[in-house]
Amino acid sequence: MITFPHLGQITLKNSFTMIAWMAISGLLANAAAPPSRPNILVILSDDQGMNDVGCYGSEIPTPNLDRLAHEGLRFTQFYAASSICTPSRFGLLTGRFAHRSIDRLTGALMFLSDDDANRGIRSSEITYASMLKQVGYQTHLVGKWHLGHGEDQFWPTEHGFDTFFGHTGGCVDFFTCQYGNQPDWYRGKELIETSSYATDVITDEAVRVIENTDRRQPWYIHLAYNAPHFGKGFDEQTQAPVNVMQPKLADLDKVSFIADPLRRSFAAKVIGMDASIGRILKALDKTQQADNTLVIFMTDHGGDPKYGGSNQPFRGGKATLFEGGLRVPCIVRWPGMTPANSVTDQVGSMLDWFPTFAEISGGKAPTHLDGQSLSPLITSRNEPSLSDHRPIVWITGSHAELSRRSWRAIRSGRWKLIQAPDQTPMLFDVADDPFESNNLANIHPEIVERLQQEIKATTAE
Repeated sequence: MITFPHLGQITLKNSFTMIAWMAISGLLANAAAPPSRPNILVILSDDQGMNDVGCYGSEIPTPNLDRLAHEGLRFTQFYAASSICTPSRFGLLTGRFAHRSIDRLTGALMFLSDDDANRGIRSSEITYASMLKQVGYQTHLVGKWHLGHGEDQFWPTEHGFDTFFGHTGGCVDFFTCQYGNQPDWYRGKELIETSSYATDVITDEAVRVIENTDRRQPWYIHLAYNAPHFGKGFDEQTQAPVNVMQPKLADLDKVSFIADPLRRSFAAKVIGMDASIGRILKALDKTQQADNTLVIFMTDHGGDPKYGGSNQPFRGGKATLFEGGLRVPCIVRWPGMTPANSVTDQVGSMLDWFPTFAEISGGKAPTHLDGQSLSPLITSRNEPSLSDHRPIVWITGSHAELSRRSWRAIRSGRWKLIQAPDQTPMLFDVADDPFESNNLANIHPEIVERLQQEIKATTAE
């Protein structure tokens, strides 16, 4: 049984008192007592690896993320729903494997692709934002969407979000907030112009939402930064979009100790985002909402070394299904519920947040979810074993921009099977070999067969 932070119960002894209380409470909007159910703030970064956060061993200073870890729980075996943006976000919001999606969203939706303009998350694919809205939560999306851009039916406000402020494509120019030279920044469904750096634009809006929410209702804020992902600039000579790192000069000066210029540019974007997260935490403190807010930070998948990210000491990176592409930072702070300065080696997944949020909000989770509630773990009511976690399956589509084809993988207990194109299966005991250096497929063919069948069972629908 979970007890949520609250101000205590009020006993109303007669109907007159009840009527008086109702009249008074009707006048109290933002000054009303916090709800018994927690606010939920999910902070999602983009293309950031395990070695890109200070408290995970990075040389990049991230004092605000480190503060969250000091005040909460840090996962060491937390998995993204995919190693590519779109399917990872689909898995997070729906609690289902991306290869189960109607439009088979196993690769990144490309903003300028005519084919991808007709693909996205469909109306029958239920998000936890919709579930939270049904049980009285205010729901807001600030930042990156990347689950459909061509049709109204794909819009965030069609999938449980009361408000949307941000971009629909995979990346934007950090200084113009456009995809190359194409407008892609919205309030609701209306295109708008911005006049600042993308990380700051996102943070300004998130602070505004935190400061102006109706305190009589709990809220969910989906804060999806596009940092430290590369920017999508525009080359006037070739008249084509171009991938380019776009840190602020002031942030570059703060990481002058990093010799490699690419890594330094990446690090500058990380510390800029970390400073923004500090502003978010300050807003929670200032409005006295911190004690009743569950804060979760995680990254959408591993980093891409070609653009300065680091997944060391793990193998692989973005768009691969080695640990470097899938094992990501995850920090949880829930005052009064999650023990401070704690670390867990237990397995967790983005797929698990839907059933977790259902449990703590009083909502109802669909029966077909692929995740399981993390509530016992993040509240230390129970410390499950590795074998207790439901198997996680990943199937990625081809990624033309990264020159990679479809991969398949599964993590079940201590075992992980990876099937890369045109290669023999790779089986790793990731409990003992997290760096995936010793392929045991020839030694344990029976485990390979079992895991292959488990993957196949998820594609049979």
